Amino acid sequence: MRGGGSNGDSGDGRAEGLGVGPADGSTEPGGRFGLLRKHWLLASGVAVVVLAAGIAVPLSGGADDDQGKDPCRQLPASVRALADDPAAATKALDPGDDLARLGSVKKLLVHEKVCGDGARVLGRIVDGATRSAGKGEPHTEAQARSAYAVAAALHDTELPTGLAPGVARMLAEYTLDAARDNGFSMKSEPGPVAPSEQALPDENGWVRLGRFLAPGEAHTTFAYVDRAADADADIEYLIAELARDPEAFAILYDAERANLAHYLERLTDEGGDPAFRPSRREPSSTATTWPDNDLQDVADRVGTLMKYRAAYTRDGTISELAAFDRSVRERTRGTFRPADRQLNTRPPMGDIADRPVVGPVRGDLMDGRYQLFTVLDRWAEQRNVPPQRAVAMRQLMDDFYVRALWLRI
Repeated sequence: MRGGGSNGDSGDGRAEGLGVGPADGSTEPGGRFGLLRKHWLLASGVAVVVLAAGIAVPLSGGADDDQGKDPCRQLPASVRALADDPAAATKALDPGDDLARLGSVKKLLVHEKVCGDGARVLGRIVDGATRSAGKGEPHTEAQARSAYAVAAALHDTELPTGLAPGVARMLAEYTLDAARDNGFSMKSEPGPVAPSEQALPDENGWVRLGRFLAPGEAHTTFAYVDRAADADADIEYLIAELARDPEAFAILYDAERANLAHYLERLTDEGGDPAFRPSRREPSSTATTWPDNDLQDVADRVGTLMKYRAAYTRDGTISELAAFDRSVRERTRGTFRPADRQLNTRPPMGDIADRPVVGPVRGDLMDGRYQLFTVLDRWAEQRNVPPQRAVAMRQLMDDFYVRALWLRI
């Protein structure tokens, strides 16, 4: 796979059912969007042309199976070609700074049903357009804008079968950026992308975009909303939609576990931020303030994945939980472990997603708390973290994992 702060108040405890397709990727009519629209955080042309590499490319064609009874969208060859040309795919999905081309992105990606393998081809286009150029390469602003456009285009839509894995790979490639949009209405971002200069630390070592960021990398601000352009890249909604697909679930889960290993190995032996400097403006902040928030958010996101899995199962639209879990495990890359010493490297986000595994997954993969604690406890032991600090880190992650499981859907 190339693939901020803590959340607000918890809900009152019980997740309701989520109607989604069974584990084999098919969907059943009914409750799926009923549940998503209950979420307390969610708001309630046959031919188009897009400029790709400076060439007008028709993005949609039509096809009807069984004389109109089972209509689907047939992808033309010109669109299929984008799947093998990442540079052209980026140009096709880049909505521009003013999001003027977002409508073309929506027309390319938003279809109820795509003929044959068309949805997977669209997923490859999404992946190619938004991923970095290779190992060690940071995301460009065009790639970061394309990621925003994909999330905004797919907001409040039902993904055709086969598209989810490609979109999940995109979110894995932007794990740190996706983590900043926690679903609350803190929509104060000035645009869909934060240029690399905004990733530089201030005099106190603080960066609003997160810790341990690579130099020269553009960052997608998924929290940005532009009502005039009908642009709202709701990551929480998108993850809820992706989590019903076992392959997409595995990709997202891998990305969170890889990020945890990456994050821990950059903390000090006391579990603090090595860039922290005392500040008169924030006298209560310490070297552990932002690491605590970040670790809470990691646990929250893993707990959220498990929440959707449980909700989909209760609703009956993951028809066989054992089959779903087996499919996720088969697609999981393996186990991620932090280095046994503090690292000061700052790899780009794509390299975090591509982090090598150290072996197969041990224990119950779907016990997210166990998987998180296994990594944390091993790291604390190897780095001789003070016991009191290690216990505190474990507890705060435990609290937010459980909290995520029980937030109302």
